[in-house]
Amino acid sequence: MDKFTTLTGIAAPMPLVNIDTDMIIPKQFLKTIKRTGLGKNLFDEMRFTQDGQEIPDFVLNQPAYRQAEVIVAGDNFGCGSSREHAPWALLDFGIRCVISTSFADIFYNNCFKNGILPIVMPPEVVEILMDDARNGANARMTVDLENQIVTTSDGQSFPFEIDSFRKHCLLNGLDDIGLSLEKVASIDNYEAKTALTRPWV
Repeated sequence: MDKFTTLTGIAAPMPLVNIDTDMIIPKQFLKTIKRTGLGKNLFDEMRFTQDGQEIPDFVLNQPAYRQAEVIVAGDNFGCGSSREHAPWALLDFGIRCVISTSFADIFYNNCFKNGILPIVMPPEVVEILMDDARNGANARMTVDLENQIVTTSDGQSFPFEIDSFRKHCLLNGLDDIGLSLEKVASIDNYEAKTALTRPWV
């Protein structure tokens, strides 16, 4: 998993509330167990017509936001079914951070396990960030995980809270496997000791 330290990038405004996981990655794309390749189908039913043509009004189809790395969203982002494909699709598209007033619990947890930083902010702050994101590709937002600050393109800074363990994992690029590998010396010592004391195991 890639480390998340400081990100400066284009933020896409998505003021819709209750953006659920089926909107993020529709059910017909859940056949794969690979974490790559889903970005092209992110928000598929919102981005494309039934015959595969782009819908020009959708924010990620607009030239200013095709390279977005941050989404500023309405309330209750990631609700619905507990599919891990949703953060996979966001990450494969290039989204590393989502800012909202609230997230569905399972989606929120899955983001951290896949290298995406979900940030909860008060409604009045999200509105300021949403307005900044509406300025397009020239308005680059900075997300500083180490110092827990989001800074708008015009220099307004807003602190955010994050669990210290989750922060440690993102800063060091540690998913569940990576966390286990941090203990590899202890695991090897345990297995060597067990081989001596219980060779029949």
